Amino acid sequence: MRPNRAELEVEDLLKIILALIAIVLVIEVVEFFVSALLSPISPLIGLIILALIIAYFLDYV
Repeated sequence: MRPNRAELEVEDLLKIILALIAIVLVIEVVEFFVSALLSPISPLIGLIILALIIAYFLDYV
């Protein structure tokens, strides 16, 4: 006879699932506020990244 490998109870699994859902919701809220703050300067960030890539290829960095 095989031993019972599943030692987690249903309540424990529900707690884990609820914790994961809470983490996803917190990440969504943080992403909303960060994107609202960074959206006006996102073209500037793109230009800075482009300038760094060009400087790398021209051996300035």
